[in-house]
Amino acid sequence: MVRITHWVTALCFVGLLVTGIEIVISHPRFYWGEEGNVNTRPLISIPIPSSRGSVPTGYGYVLPDQNGWSRSLHFQSAWVAVLTGLVYLLAGWRTGHFRRNLVPSRAELSPRALGRVIVKPLRLRRTRGDDAYNPLQRITYLLVIFGAFPAMIWTGLAMSPAVTSVWPFLVTVLGGHQSARTIHFFGTVALVLFLVVHVLMLCLSGFWKRTRAMITGRYKEGS
Repeated sequence: MVRITHWVTALCFVGLLVTGIEIVISHPRFYWGEEGNVNTRPLISIPIPSSRGSVPTGYGYVLPDQNGWSRSLHFQSAWVAVLTGLVYLLAGWRTGHFRRNLVPSRAELSPRALGRVIVKPLRLRRTRGDDAYNPLQRITYLLVIFGAFPAMIWTGLAMSPAVTSVWPFLVTVLGGHQSARTIHFFGTVALVLFLVVHVLMLCLSGFWKRTRAMITGRYKEGS
C-alpha cells in the first residue's frame, strides 16, 4: 500500500505542479489579505510574462492562455491526491507503518545522534535495516506528511469561494483568500525543494536499486 500510494501521489504531484505553474502564469502576482488585483500593490511579483494582457509584468508580450484546462486538471489531481492520502493514512495507522518506519526512537533523537546526522547530512546511515531512514529523514517525512500536505489541502480549499461560503473560518484564519493563495504558493516551493533533496538522496544511495525496490518491494544490496 505504501508503494502504490507513493506512485499515485507522485503522479498527482507532477500534475499539480505543471497545472499550478500554468495557473500562476495567468497572474504571477501574490497579495496578502482578502482582495488582490492589477490595481493592488502585490506582496511579491514573479518576474515572468503573463498569459493575460491585463496583468502588468513589464514584458511586451503574453504567453498562450492555458488557464482553462490547467484549472480542471489541477482540481482533479488534487482530489485524487487527497483520497490517496487518506488511504495511506488509514493503511499506515492499521499496519503500524508510521510507528515502525517513521517515528524516531528516543535514542535517535538524542543530541549526539542528531549531531552525527546533521554534520554529515548527505550520508544515508541505515539504522534499522535496508528500509530504515536516519532520524533527520524521519522527522522530515513526518513534517511533510502531517504538516506540509495538510497545509496545502487547507490553503487550496480556502481559495474556493464555494467551500469558504460554507466554512468561512478556513479562510478567515489565514487572513483572506489572497493570503491563502500566497501561502499555497510558498508551500509549493517548499515541497519542490523537498522533492529535489529527496531525489538527490535517492541518487546518492543508488537510484535504480531504491527505485526498483519501491516498485517491486524487493531490495538486494549491491545489485
